[in-house]
Amino acid sequence: MAINWFPGHMHKARKEIKKVMPQMDLIIEVVDARIPFSSENPLVPSLRGDTPLIKVLNKRDLADPAVTEQWLRWMEQERGVRAITLTHNERKEALGILKLAEELTPGHDRQKSALRVMILGIPNVGKSTLINTLAGRPAAKTGNEPAVTRAQQAIKLPDNILLYDTPGFLWPKLSPEQCGYRLAISGAIRSAVLDFEDVAMFEADYLVKAYPELVMARYGLEQQPVDGLALMDAIAAKRKFFRRGGVPDLHKVSEILLNEFRAGTIGRISLETPEMVERELQQARADEEAREAEKQARAEQRKKRSS
Repeated sequence: MAINWFPGHMHKARKEIKKVMPQMDLIIEVVDARIPFSSENPLVPSLRGDTPLIKVLNKRDLADPAVTEQWLRWMEQERGVRAITLTHNERKEALGILKLAEELTPGHDRQKSALRVMILGIPNVGKSTLINTLAGRPAAKTGNEPAVTRAQQAIKLPDNILLYDTPGFLWPKLSPEQCGYRLAISGAIRSAVLDFEDVAMFEADYLVKAYPELVMARYGLEQQPVDGLALMDAIAAKRKFFRRGGVPDLHKVSEILLNEFRAGTIGRISLETPEMVERELQQARADEEAREAEKQARAEQRKKRSS
């Protein structure tokens, strides 16, 4: 299943951000530490130009710490990027972003003009909560559903910083395809547009391969399941989730897997690593080249038939 979600207000947000970004002195992009690649927006590099960028890997306390360290090193290879991690709602730690903003804009005199900072983030990565933490007041609307912020707003911060909040927006095509699944698992895409069982099966397959000990401990399993379906069947048996006729209720199991991952109940889990993403990108490029070659071959065949 190819997952895609690009509501009209997100298209509008992209146009507005493209218009005002050249006026910014600094950009902050908030990503989910469990899916740093899938939750970053590929439009940002093309829109920001040479403007300094702080990558905030939020929800660090839910992610695998060893994998998070790999992501920090991977992200800082990009020119003009500083990557940091945050634990949700840690005000003292979050305020360090303001100091880092000063370090990255040494030539700006805040006595003469405000430091203009744009904060970006796809839905449900904790952007609005971080804004409220930095402002020390409820300056941005928050919620458990994605895409709560619908319009840009300017928020005054200490030390003459003007923070431009933007709507959380995804991109028109989620690629590689695995990114869409990981975003769905994390809660960045509205539940209404998802096939719960399909998304949970993707999660279950990954957990069996990458974190078998955590799922076995969480669900009281004595043997490691061979694949995602076996894990879901085992959870149904343990929790007694059955439909009429003794058929495992995979929808209930799917809700458990997705909700417990999002809450961190299963354990500290990262859904992707830099090495994994590199492989997926290579495969996506190869698939695209193969499709293009096939398209050209069909065009050549049509040309021969018509001549």
